[in-house]
Amino acid sequence: MADETVLFRARVPARRLKRVQKVLEKLGLKPGDALNMMLAQIEIQQALPFEVTTNPKPVMSAEEQAEQWVEALGAY
Repeated sequence: MADETVLFRARVPARRLKRVQKVLEKLGLKPGDALNMMLAQIEIQQALPFEVTTNPKPVMSAEEQAEQWVEALGAY
């Protein structure tokens, strides 16, 4: 038997949704698919699947990113 579904509505800025839809289309997803994926991750992790903070970490330089890549995955 299929799980019961509910209609979930949210207000988002129209420009943001248009930009997001372009990205999701490249991934073969719709906004509802992405929302379901995020909700599944919240359920699994019992937390948001990303960090929410007012003190973001500094953005890594290209060199720092390359070092992290090599450490984690080896040379490209």
